[in-house]
Amino acid sequence: MVGVDGSKGATEALRWACAEARLRKAPLRVIHAWSFGNVGVVAGGYGYFGVAGPPVSENEAELRAAAQTMVDDVVGRVAVEFPDVAVYRQVVDGGAAGILIAAVDAADLLVVGSRGHGGFAELLLGSVSLQCVHHAPCPVVVVHPPTETSDREDGDGSAAARAQPQPVLTAVQ
Repeated sequence: MVGVDGSKGATEALRWACAEARLRKAPLRVIHAWSFGNVGVVAGGYGYFGVAGPPVSENEAELRAAAQTMVDDVVGRVAVEFPDVAVYRQVVDGGAAGILIAAVDAADLLVVGSRGHGGFAELLLGSVSLQCVHHAPCPVVVVHPPTETSDREDGDGSAAARAQPQPVLTAVQ
């Protein structure tokens, strides 16, 4: 199972989970947990991405549909690389860490990105991945997104950005 939230880290976690599901010849369950106050920018406040602005919607059904669309888009972009993996999608109302932990049992493997949209950029683990590592009843894989570097010169002398693979942290209780 893999948790996604639309962040770069979650997208890399999904990619890693798809590759692992292919190796195990197992289906993959993708879960996105959301709550009304944590999707986009809500009326009169600061939203999920930490920016102020007009509300995305004050209609819960529209927000739920937007969450489903985000999951479908992310899975659609990544799953095309893994056509032999059966992917099942769920959008669940509730806090991410609690939903992910409750959705797994000891025989599962939980995959999460190292950090989502919130918090501080310099942290190695976000609050959700940290909670999963500490409380999930199964092994947890935390995938870091690749970092962009521009230290390589192309033949024409221009600097080219390239993705550097990052370590994958695995926790087993």
